[in-house]
Amino acid sequence: MERILEFLRLARPANIVTAVSDILSGIAISGLLGSALAVDAVVVVLIISTIGLYGGGVVMNDVFDAELDAAERPERPIPSGLIGKTAATIWGLGLLVVGVAAAVFASTSAGLIAAAIAVAALIYDRWGKHHLVLGPLNMGLCRGLNLLLGMSAVARAVDVWWFLGLVPVIYIGAITMISRGEVHGGTAKTGKAAAVLYLMVMVSIAMVAGRNGQLFSAVFLMILWAAMVFVPLLRAIRNPAPKNVGGAVKAGVLGLILMNAAWAAAFGNVWLAVLIVALLPLSLLLARAFAVT
Repeated sequence: MERILEFLRLARPANIVTAVSDILSGIAISGLLGSALAVDAVVVVLIISTIGLYGGGVVMNDVFDAELDAAERPERPIPSGLIGKTAATIWGLGLLVVGVAAAVFASTSAGLIAAAIAVAALIYDRWGKHHLVLGPLNMGLCRGLNLLLGMSAVARAVDVWWFLGLVPVIYIGAITMISRGEVHGGTAKTGKAAAVLYLMVMVSIAMVAGRNGQLFSAVFLMILWAAMVFVPLLRAIRNPAPKNVGGAVKAGVLGLILMNAAWAAAFGNVWLAVLIVALLPLSLLLARAFAVT
């Protein structure tokens, strides 16, 4: 049982819940379920796909970081010896394969998007994260594509709304910038830049919500989201110590759920917005048991 928990720990369960919220918001944008809440085979398959893709991506990140973690985070499963590097590699690649295979069952376009996510994740894990500018963009691309994966539930939705995939790129880029100060501390300048990017994302969603006549319901969720991410971020700006930076990163990642709920509200699917918000307590609970960053 303990070994199973260590494999789960590698996959960051709390973060996987946020990836599921990406899919649900993409489905809301696609209009697949209209304004209702229902079970659809495509929805189930795409959720399975994102679980595999996100889980596999973060596992492979730890595989590539094994030597660095041995010095900076020796308590993690691989450097602590609880899970061998080979076993972790098989686990990570296996999850990625499941993610791509599940998407193929949904549609060819979903399979191609899933394959692109898997490749982008591996590029980030191995090379991208070491680059100051390309790293955040690379990580953000994974999330942007994940939103498109949800949209692919209705093929034409990707053609119409593909540019919305740029919004998660900006948001995750901001979080990735902040995260570089988790071990040794960050800078106030980085925190302020991230705050500007957060505001850009919120304004973008508000503009889409206004265009769709759904500004009130979306703004309500965005206020909750802003409170969740800006309080710890401002704390990190005032004192960019590793603990404060880590708190800001954690809030940013978990805040994805409220961002995705705002997307669903912006497209008039209140039921999906409620369902996405309901994922937040689950993610917070898992975050108490498993690492987020």
